[in-house]
Amino acid sequence: MEAQWMYVCNFLAYLAVTLPLMGFGIFIFAVTTPYREYDLIREGAQTDDPQKVAAAKAAAHDLGGKIIGLALVLASAIFHAVSLWDLVIWGIVGTVFQVLVFYLFEWLTPFKVVSEIPKGNISVGIFTSRLSIAAGLLMAALISY
Repeated sequence: MEAQWMYVCNFLAYLAVTLPLMGFGIFIFAVTTPYREYDLIREGAQTDDPQKVAAAKAAAHDLGGKIIGLALVLASAIFHAVSLWDLVIWGIVGTVFQVLVFYLFEWLTPFKVVSEIPKGNISVGIFTSRLSIAAGLLMAALISY
């Protein structure tokens, strides 16, 4: 029974570090994009304007993909971490990597993601979502010792 308690404490310690890391990542995603995802989502839910509804869907896809991508990185970091500080470092690296991928994508594409999502281009939101998930999956696979 004592061994089980040790595992539960370890679970709780990693959870106590992971949840703030996820919150930190979501906060960083929200402040590093020129459009405000939460505002777009809220405005789209409170209107019949088709452009605002589409912008809300595009923003939800974009932010949701970033969150899933970061969760993949954090899951791998939890699995590979040798300490809680190791988890924190990988969580920060994963967040920075997701932001860099977004801006690299913005730079490489012939259209501007930062203007297409607020205009309601759902396909761009879906595409950036999948890119964030793919980047998170690759980053998760790169974490090893």
